[in-house]
Amino acid sequence: MIPSHGYAASAARGPLAPFKFERRDPGAHDVVIEALYCGVCHSDLHSVNNDWGGSRYPIVPGHEIIGRVTSVGSAVSQFKVGDHAGIGCLVDSCRECGSCHADEEQYCERGATGTYNSYERGTRIPTYGGYSTNYVVAERFALKIPAGMDLAATAPLLCAGITTYSPLRHWKVGPGQRVGVVGLGGLGHMAVKIAHAMGAEVTLFSTSESKRQDAIRLGATHVVLSRDADQMKAQANRFDFILDTVSAPHDINGYLRLLKRDGTMCLVGLPETPTPIAAGNLVFGRKSLAGSLIGGLAQTQEMLDFCAAHGIVSDIELIPIQQINEAYARLEKADVKYRFVIDLATLKACSGRRRLSRTPPPGARPRRAPGGRSRR
Repeated sequence: MIPSHGYAASAARGPLAPFKFERRDPGAHDVVIEALYCGVCHSDLHSVNNDWGGSRYPIVPGHEIIGRVTSVGSAVSQFKVGDHAGIGCLVDSCRECGSCHADEEQYCERGATGTYNSYERGTRIPTYGGYSTNYVVAERFALKIPAGMDLAATAPLLCAGITTYSPLRHWKVGPGQRVGVVGLGGLGHMAVKIAHAMGAEVTLFSTSESKRQDAIRLGATHVVLSRDADQMKAQANRFDFILDTVSAPHDINGYLRLLKRDGTMCLVGLPETPTPIAAGNLVFGRKSLAGSLIGGLAQTQEMLDFCAAHGIVSDIELIPIQQINEAYARLEKADVKYRFVIDLATLKACSGRRRLSRTPPPGARPRRAPGGRSRR
């Protein structure tokens, strides 16, 4: 077994604190990665809080991991010691079902293995995430980081990047199309950047006028205030595709009315309550309402290569691990532009601490990026 340590939550809505554990011994097809950076996804917060149910404690969050390969198994062919590698939301799947054979492991029909809050395939050994010093992963589920990318700012691409790239790619977004993006947070800011790079004319929908300048900087051509009925009415029947990135409960019927005939609205957010849909908003115009998860490993690698070619990374605020609880408090208020990323070198400062503490670790307030809240 390989010793590791990180930060874990021991109970729902409890603070994260230092935690020692062990990784499995690597096999012939595995790579061992020294974790360097890990993004803080909003789903980490939901999982720690058990908002969706099914959280298993202690839980070490983190599925936006960038690291350095420190050893490789005898059968590994795609990585060598010293390479930079990434780990996203998945670390295994059944590898046998139709989805897995189609390189859509995220839809594994027997259930994919999550990077954390899951179990090693065929065992009751829990998976622990990237708020930690290392990770052991099968080569097939590791990603190559293109040379020259900012490693810290690349970390959120492994969830926020692929979550938005996958539907844009699936629905063939490109030049000549009008694309709407709902919400300018961790997902939304990536959607604006990627859709713009694909050649689409991008409109951001936000509840806040304060998002206008940032949206334009990120690649939006237009900004519409979704609370302004006149502005929304003026956008009717204009859009080929709308990507809704908001996880807070909100009315999506107004956006369906903005689609052209045969247009599609895709949801990537996960509101905690059901969303009412007026059938007429779909029937009149042969419109489609869809959803999308992340992408498979092949598409995630494609996304990384696309982002490298277009100079796209996430806008981040880099924090030490000791400030993770304060970062979570700010994340609940959408007070980050646009993704926290943990510098895991700071874990060295707490390697000798006790296993779990119910008291939040000490630390000054994180460095602030310009601006304020960023949900919508």
